[in-house]
Amino acid sequence: MVEGVLDEDVRTQMKQVLADLVERSRAVKTHDKVYDLEPGHSSEEPRVRRIKTPHLVNPVFAEFLRSPKLIGILRDLLGDSARLHGSKLNLKAPRFGSPVEWHQDWAFYPHTNDDLLAVGVMLDDTTVENGALYIVPGTHRGPTFDHHGADGRFCGAMDFDAAGLRFADAVPCVGPAGSCSFHHVRVVHGSAQNTSDRSRGLLLYEVSAADAFPLMGIPDYDEFKGRLLYGNETVVPRIVNCPVRMPLPPALNPGSIYENQTASAKRFFEVSRIAE
Repeated sequence: MVEGVLDEDVRTQMKQVLADLVERSRAVKTHDKVYDLEPGHSSEEPRVRRIKTPHLVNPVFAEFLRSPKLIGILRDLLGDSARLHGSKLNLKAPRFGSPVEWHQDWAFYPHTNDDLLAVGVMLDDTTVENGALYIVPGTHRGPTFDHHGADGRFCGAMDFDAAGLRFADAVPCVGPAGSCSFHHVRVVHGSAQNTSDRSRGLLLYEVSAADAFPLMGIPDYDEFKGRLLYGNETVVPRIVNCPVRMPLPPALNPGSIYENQTASAKRFFEVSRIAE
């Protein structure tokens, strides 16, 4: 956790852009290239749970990604060259923000090495009550857990209890608006429902070392090169020995992690479980 990475003026701009996007979602009836919608979304009561690739939706999200303070932290963690893997903006509106079941990002996009992380930019003050991200420390050094359902297809969720993990060991990433969390691609994490009267917006950037190449392939090499954030491009992937499970066969319900996880029979993040 690092506080004060996002300054207040830029955060205000992001919140204004986000409010406008939610307002415009009234005209959207199903998931599309920009919106991932909550169950119960309607024009009368818009419910958006994710803005997809926000760095492509509005320049304010792309510009912050290259801000000197953030780039300085990424250099410390990933080294001299890094590229953007992807971005998303997860929203948890008061009282109905969807949970995200336990998972490892590595299960979704394994690479030739695991020098990858996710940056969580807190657009609101973040607490346990409004759906903070939980991580289980040390799990980035362990196995890649099974994220497949009973039908053998990838479902983007793991069985937390069967993995021998304990909620008592999980740590919530909480902090004031403008803070950023940084978690390794293999760490087990998830988040509960928003049970408060306050919103929780979390802007996520997934960033890799430039010499980490995705094992699922590169459909558009020019686009891949264009995501270099700083440093030098390379065509020599660095390969390390780390546990990999491929996200194949693909999810029965494609799309965002929310859609993938609907095929999972296991549900951990119920409000009653968090209250224990």
